[in-house]
Amino acid sequence: MSLDRPVTPDPYELLPKAGSFTVTSTDVANGEPLSDDHAFAGGNTSPQLRWSGFPEETKAFVVTCFDPDAPIVSGFWHWVLVNLPATVTSLETGAGTTERLENGAFHVRNDFGTKNFGGAAPPAGDQVHRYYFVVHAIDVEALDVDADATPAVVSFNLAFHTLARAIITPTYQIAE
Repeated sequence: MSLDRPVTPDPYELLPKAGSFTVTSTDVANGEPLSDDHAFAGGNTSPQLRWSGFPEETKAFVVTCFDPDAPIVSGFWHWVLVNLPATVTSLETGAGTTERLENGAFHVRNDFGTKNFGGAAPPAGDQVHRYYFVVHAIDVEALDVDADATPAVVSFNLAFHTLARAIITPTYQIAE
């Protein structure tokens, strides 16, 4: 079953320009398929991420995962982790399982309706989906949002506070 639609653009190319830095992972790679561990029906486990080279003036980080290829106009938010302290430069595999991290960072509700990481879940037989794992370096110690904010509200706030972004984009597809 193909939904026969054009490939959506890179959503970060449509945003105001920001600096860049590096994000790496032992679990995922640019353009490579996610393992089933990172799929909703598999392990539903957030990948390990490590970042470096961010601007000196960074005061905190926000980590997101977005699928622009979901067959809906708004795309699909899989992960929104807000207000990681600037001293945190990595997340271990599975860090997205709890609503709040020990360092004070918290999850807002993803498009599955839960406050954690929600794994890849494209429709069976659909095109290859891209999963933009993005670490946003921000210029404030905390975005002015709480755990009841939506991903759209967090993204709106990021538009005014992002110094730089680090992006890694694996893919996932479920055969028909």
